[in-house]
Amino acid sequence: MRRTWVLPTLSVLCGSGLAAVLTVKGDVGAAALTLLVSGLLAGVNSPLFFPKPIGALEAQRRSAADGRPVVYWRPGCPYCLRLRFGLGRGARRAYWVDIWRDPAGAAAVRAANDGDETVPTVVVAGRPHVNPGAAWVRSQLPRSG
Repeated sequence: MRRTWVLPTLSVLCGSGLAAVLTVKGDVGAAALTLLVSGLLAGVNSPLFFPKPIGALEAQRRSAADGRPVVYWRPGCPYCLRLRFGLGRGARRAYWVDIWRDPAGAAAVRAANDGDETVPTVVVAGRPHVNPGAAWVRSQLPRSG
């Protein structure tokens, strides 16, 4: 669970260090901008940006019952971020499994990708799709919910 926060923490620490250097040099505006950008990067790369993750087994059970896609992802993955941005508010209508928090999720991704942990892997109707486009995933989401 701790490694999900490594990238956001590093972003904040590096941004803070650079902002401190810029402040000492007298460039307060650039320091403020650096803090803002590093904070935004930390937020977007944190687990907080994504819908609340659930366990792989629970996601598979729920998906079998209601047909919603299961999205396997990990923090810091640019392709996962692109999918999340592309889905917008519709992302909450899928089940999100953080493979760094859930060993069963990581195992499901490895099984679907010949041993690789390639994300995002989206499972719809029991069939895995590796790095699908947001438009396609959006078409697989239920209309309400």
